[in-house]
Amino acid sequence: MDRLIGIDYGRKRTGVAASDPLGIFASALDTIDSTKLIDYLKNYATSERIVAFVVGYPVNMNGKPSEAQADIDVFLPKLKQAFPGVPVHLEDERFTSVLAHRAMIDGGMKYKDRRNKASVDKIAAAIILQSYLDRQNKK
Repeated sequence: MDRLIGIDYGRKRTGVAASDPLGIFASALDTIDSTKLIDYLKNYATSERIVAFVVGYPVNMNGKPSEAQADIDVFLPKLKQAFPGVPVHLEDERFTSVLAHRAMIDGGMKYKDRRNKASVDKIAAAIILQSYLDRQNKK
């Protein structure tokens, strides 16, 4: 089935989310060691057809590149090389970690579990992907 993949890329670990087959809802999948991300995505692609990637792109409040942008700029060519022909869309990821924490609180997650940064990363990936899907579905 066709899936869009949301990515909250980080130097150490990366949150991954996937859309439903209709491209309406995003769901958190996993948090992966960033060095193993391409292999994880290739494995995922053996059972699901990836039709696009939505990668969170960090921008400071003043609109200038953040420090993390350099890491993503190194990752993007690797992603495009591993998945030629699969479009990559960049999505503003400002506030996604804050929104992820809010979602965990609203969902009743215990404080101890909310401190797990891996949970934040995959939920942030879902928020990034959902933001993209919502905008596309309004068109």
